[in-house]
Amino acid sequence: MPDPAVPPTPPVPLSSLLAREDLALRQIAGPDDPDIVIHWAHTSEMADPYPYLLGGELLLTAGVHIPEAAGSGTYFDDYVSRIVAAGGAALGFGLAPVHDTVPRALVAACDAHRLPLLEVPPQTTFSGVARAVWQLMAQARLAELRRVTEAQQSLAAAASRPDPVPSVLRQLAQRVGGRAVLYGPEGAELASAGRVPADQARGALADLAEVVRPSGPGTPTSATDSAAGTHLAAYALGAGQGFVLGVATPQRDPGDHTIASVAAVLLSLLTGEHQSGTGAARSSALVRLLLGAPPTDVASLLGPGQWLVVHARPDAQTLDPVAASALGTALGSPLVDLAQDVVRVLVPADREPAAQPGWTLGVSAAATPSAWPAADTQAARALARARATRTDLVRHGDRAGLADLVPSQEAEAHARTLLAPVADTPALTETLRTWLSLHGSWDRTAVALSVHRNTVRQRVARCAALLDTDLDDPDVRMELWFALRRQ
Repeated sequence: MPDPAVPPTPPVPLSSLLAREDLALRQIAGPDDPDIVIHWAHTSEMADPYPYLLGGELLLTAGVHIPEAAGSGTYFDDYVSRIVAAGGAALGFGLAPVHDTVPRALVAACDAHRLPLLEVPPQTTFSGVARAVWQLMAQARLAELRRVTEAQQSLAAAASRPDPVPSVLRQLAQRVGGRAVLYGPEGAELASAGRVPADQARGALADLAEVVRPSGPGTPTSATDSAAGTHLAAYALGAGQGFVLGVATPQRDPGDHTIASVAAVLLSLLTGEHQSGTGAARSSALVRLLLGAPPTDVASLLGPGQWLVVHARPDAQTLDPVAASALGTALGSPLVDLAQDVVRVLVPADREPAAQPGWTLGVSAAATPSAWPAADTQAARALARARATRTDLVRHGDRAGLADLVPSQEAEAHARTLLAPVADTPALTETLRTWLSLHGSWDRTAVALSVHRNTVRQRVARCAALLDTDLDDPDVRMELWFALRRQ
């Protein structure tokens, strides 16, 4: 039987529908299973209802489609088998005006295929049955929302206690009626609460936690499984430190996933970097910078090694602190700066930035703290090139070139002399740099600088006049490019 394409509402137990005295429904065949649920009601008089069912339905029929000689052949067996194959949950047969009783062959077929068969009395309309199903769904949905709301409030209160992590786990275990476990980055159980499941389920939950533990691109953030009759779920905590929340419950009730997700968000905050030694060190670095310490003196607090500077602009959405923070999380760094229309992120060099959907990125070469200002400039230029070429991500080239063979002091002195006529006008210098980097493309330069293409033409012409040179000459372009790279 296929899984039903269920609607976003809780299902209705068949027993609840049978308990409605106003409907007077009676089950006359099929299993008496309290776990049977209905996702919707559907009326059809087709001899083969299979193409019209999604699964999980209470199919209602008055038997109009039944031929007179159906009882002597395989008609009912074929009919019921098609309902079961489509994933139907139950069959309701309406009495009168077509049939005074439910055909015995239909009762036998439903028993054989284990499909619940309900007798619908003449005074009960199919519309009334469908309305009752939707009423029960609405009641279940309201109960689910009330349960989730109460759980959210209790979890939030637990997170504010002196021992927040154990309190949240205890509250979660109580709300879902199972076991809640916090796994550390190495896979060990750091804290737990609730009933201990069977050893098989406990081991399977630990294995499931490894599935969602961050290990690279494409790692799922949550996963579910079952073992030893226990429902299992694992949630990667969003702090990116490798913590995982595991939940084991004897049954899966509506709202469990939402409640566990709320707990996962709270635990992400409680286990985040601001609660760790790394977070404290970064706070210390910020305070020292605000008090006047140079970056090189506080860089050691941020961690060893080199760093990358990333500049990013959104492709469409409005830039706001939430979007900037989400980008930092995706790049694996909390060091995010939202400056006008650009987000700047400082990323450890061992975390190679990848293209992010909805963003255009420019990435600098790896740099030590003393070279961060230069890396910031590299990232800005890489972003401009990425926007001009409509590329998701552009990295600053870090390979040595011919220009690097000239001693730095001599090269910088020559660059200052060569570019002196335009040095006092930053707009001209940046336009010339961008235009040369894009091989003289007016349109791409305009996109990169967010100006009109005619403005680019005017600025480049002004540069040529001030420098008293021919910018169509490739040798001139090359010399100017080398000089601009030294700035």
